[in-house]
Amino acid sequence: MKTMDVCKDIDCVRAFIKSIKQQFKTIGFVPTMGYLHEGHMSLVKASKNMCDITVVSIFVNPKQFGPKEDYSKYPRNLERDLGLLEEAKVDMVFIPDVGTIYPEGFSTTINIGHLADILEGAFRPGHFDGVCTVVTKLFNIVKPDKAFFGEKDYQQLKIIQKLVKDLNLDIEIIPIPTKREEDGLAMSSRNTYLNQEERRRAGSIYRFLLKAKEAFENGIKDTDEIIEYAKAVLDVDAVDYIKIVDKETLEEKTTPSKYDRILIAVRIGSTRLIDNIEI
Repeated sequence: MKTMDVCKDIDCVRAFIKSIKQQFKTIGFVPTMGYLHEGHMSLVKASKNMCDITVVSIFVNPKQFGPKEDYSKYPRNLERDLGLLEEAKVDMVFIPDVGTIYPEGFSTTINIGHLADILEGAFRPGHFDGVCTVVTKLFNIVKPDKAFFGEKDYQQLKIIQKLVKDLNLDIEIIPIPTKREEDGLAMSSRNTYLNQEERRRAGSIYRFLLKAKEAFENGIKDTDEIIEYAKAVLDVDAVDYIKIVDKETLEEKTTPSKYDRILIAVRIGSTRLIDNIEI
């Protein structure tokens, strides 16, 4: 039985990729920050279904965390992650350290403009520059044919699609639907921060989204009215934003139409959670 390759440096990845390309096999890529859950594994599964070879990266990217954010306490469990990936029969895992991705003197940043400054970008300045920079580096190292991203981070998905289009990267971005817990909470590594009471309340985020969708389907066509209608079920400590946006441009809609997305970011205790669905 073929064992899973584990690479810690770029030369190791390049040698592996070169041998795969010589066999004319297609490469699927799933970039992650580790602490894997069923959401990540659904991306892996999709890659395995669509590509000959699946590569997963695990790298907690310091450049996408703001000064007050949780880089040092971001959950990590490499041993468990590698076990899950081996079980899923992933072909190669890339686990670089920070010095490998950002060697001394590294100073390049990729900024895709307006799309990175709204919604999450307004609350986490510089976040998407960090995402775009690391993803571009990983794409250049792994050279995948297809890369898989979850719809839970919907703005990130749209930004990566724009990055690939703007820079003419020869990679197809495959969106994968959000995986949810039994009560509808979107699966996220950050859910581990919630205590029992907070976790119970977090289920209200998805209930809110469904209620907003119901309002739209019942003929309410004003964004503020839709949000007002659904807000009663929301049990959180603070709302950073609730917006209904165009599914491609992410421009805010005051009068939503079919296929628009409703995006929400809230805080429960000290944990910040995001989610979205098609309205």
